[in-house]
Amino acid sequence: MFFDFQTLPAKDRYKLVTSTVVPRPIALVSTLNADGSTNVAPFSFFNVFSEDPPLVVLGLQSKPDFELKDTTRNIRRSGEFVVNLVDEEIARRMVNTAADFPPDESEVLPSKFSLGNCRHVNANYIAEAPISLECRRITVLQFAKTRDLAIGEIVGLHARDGLIDQENLRINWEKYNPLGRLYADYYIRTHDRFSMHIPTYENAANGTFLDNTGDQQID
Repeated sequence: MFFDFQTLPAKDRYKLVTSTVVPRPIALVSTLNADGSTNVAPFSFFNVFSEDPPLVVLGLQSKPDFELKDTTRNIRRSGEFVVNLVDEEIARRMVNTAADFPPDESEVLPSKFSLGNCRHVNANYIAEAPISLECRRITVLQFAKTRDLAIGEIVGLHARDGLIDQENLRINWEKYNPLGRLYADYYIRTHDRFSMHIPTYENAANGTFLDNTGDQQID
């Protein structure tokens, strides 16, 4: 079975990409509007890119009529934004911000969010988010009239109290339950966790590691 992306319409490519590349992390991005109010919008074309320098990438889109969406316009103008990560506790509120709010109306109060002051960027983070990443724009690449790729450097991280051990920087997984985006209106929880250890070269080369674990077993 083969799908030729060179001939498929964009809506069909979107359907295939978003339903196969899963789960995807969710960035609830907060930016400042020109009038100083805070805009909030969720994105699942998002991920971290590296740790040195610490980078995030965001897939930004325009409206069907090619008018810029608020987040895209704000990042282009100010160069600063916050990636707020999404867990089960704020899931419904995150979805609420995806409604088609008018440009002059902030999503913050209707979605029952409160804001905190950032340390290094001129934007606000969502106080209820488990993790918030303060970011400065490095570049925005335009690939089409409706699609930008924003690359930002993380300059600070806010964490919910008790979520990260300050000495060893380990996450408390009993308290952190991030959501992943699947497709359409579907999401996934992250309770079913397991570990797999990288084998030595010798065990990997001769298949010993696979023989020990089996095809179905996960250690």
